[in-house]
Amino acid sequence: MTALLLRNARLEDAPDPADVLIRDGRIQAVGPRLDHSRHPLEAAELDCAGRVVLPGFVESHLHPDKALLDLTHPQPAGTLADAIRVTAELKAGFTHDEVRARAEQVLRMCVTHGTTTLRAHPDVDPVAGLTGLDVMLELRESWAELIALQVVAFPQEGILKAPGTVQLLHRALAAGADAVGGCTYAETSAELCRRHVELVLDLAVEYGVPADLHADFADDGSDPRFALAEFIAEQTAARGLGGRVTLGHATSLGGRPPAERRAVLKALAEAGVAVVPLPATDLFLGGRGDTTAVRRGLAPVRELWEAGVLTACSSNNVRNAFTPYGTGDVLETALLLARLGHLAGPADLRRVLRMVTYDAARVVGLAQEDYGTHVGAVADLVVVDTEDYDAVLLERPVRTAVLKSGRIVARSTRTTELTATPAVDVEVA
Repeated sequence: MTALLLRNARLEDAPDPADVLIRDGRIQAVGPRLDHSRHPLEAAELDCAGRVVLPGFVESHLHPDKALLDLTHPQPAGTLADAIRVTAELKAGFTHDEVRARAEQVLRMCVTHGTTTLRAHPDVDPVAGLTGLDVMLELRESWAELIALQVVAFPQEGILKAPGTVQLLHRALAAGADAVGGCTYAETSAELCRRHVELVLDLAVEYGVPADLHADFADDGSDPRFALAEFIAEQTAARGLGGRVTLGHATSLGGRPPAERRAVLKALAEAGVAVVPLPATDLFLGGRGDTTAVRRGLAPVRELWEAGVLTACSSNNVRNAFTPYGTGDVLETALLLARLGHLAGPADLRRVLRMVTYDAARVVGLAQEDYGTHVGAVADLVVVDTEDYDAVLLERPVRTAVLKSGRIVARSTRTTELTATPAVDVEVA
C-alpha cells in the first residue's frame, strides 16, 4: 500500500488549511492535523504551507500530433484554410518517431503545468493515415502514470471530401480510439456537412463512444456550413447521445442574430451538447477577411452559461499554423478566454476556472465521484503557489507539485526577490 500525506493544504476555496491523506491513489481522509494513530500507515509527507490545492487540470481538446510545427513551416496567410493546407503538406512527411517526439514534448509541457487528463485529437485521413492515432494510443499506455489520455479519431480533411476516411475511422475505433471526431466545415457544401455530422454520430452509436466535432468555426453564420449547431443538437437528441457530444470552436454562434442565437443555445442545452471554445486559435484565425473593426471570433461564453450549455475551454494547438503560441498551460488559455469574453470579478473567474477543471472533466466524461478534492476521489491534484483561490487565474502561480493518482509527477519552484528597498521618507521642511 502506498500513501502520501499533504500537510497544510488549502483545498480550493476552503477558509483554512487541512491535511489530506492519500492512499492507493485516492483521497482517503481530509481534516485538521491528521495523525498516524488514526490512520496507521507509513506515509510520505508534502507540506503545502497553506497553498491552494486544486483537482488536476483537464485539457479537453488538443492536437499533440500537429504541435511544434511552427519552425518547420510558419503560417503565411493566417487563415483557417491556409492552416489546413500548410498542415496537410507537412502531414505527408510525418513519421511515427517524429510525431512521437513532438507529442511527448507537449505532454511534458502539459504535465508540468498541472494537466492530469487530456483529450487528444490526432488526424485520421488518407494523408496522415493512422500515424498520429497509433502514436497517441502508444502514449496513452506509456504515459498512463503521468497523465490520462483520451484519443479522438479526427478527420481533419473531411469525410466525404476525402475518400477512404470512413474506412480509416472504422479502423481507428476498432483499434481502441476513445471517441470519434468530426470536422464539419471541411466538406464542400452544407448538404455534405450535414451528412458528415450524421456519419460521425452514427459511428458514435455503433462503437459506443462519445463524439467530439470541430464545428461552426467562422466569424458568422452567413455560410450554412458554419451554422450547423442546431442540426447537431437535433441529430444528437435523435440518437439519444445527450451528454456524449461536444463541439469545439463554435465561434460563429457569436455572429448570429440574438434571437436566433438564443434558440440555438436552448437547443444545445436541451440536447446535452457541450461547447469548448479554443480561444488561442479562435483569436488568431478569426477576422482575417475584415479590413476595419476586425472581428475576433469567440463562442458567447456568458450566454452559453446562462442557457445551461456545458462549457469548457482548451488550448487546441501549440505552436503550429493554427496557433503559433502556447506552453501547454491551460490556465493561460483560461485567462485569455476571460479577457476575450468580458468575464471579470471573482464569480466569473471562478466559473472560468471550472472550465478547465470540473466542467472540463464532465466534457471528457470523468465520473463526478472520481474527480475533485473530496474523499474518495482519484488523487489527481495540483498544488499552486498561492494561498488565495481567487488569485489562481490572475496570478497563474507556479505549480508547486502535480499529483497523478497520488504520486508526485512534477514539481516547479520559482524565487523572486526584491533586491533594493525604497528610500526612507524624509521630513521636508
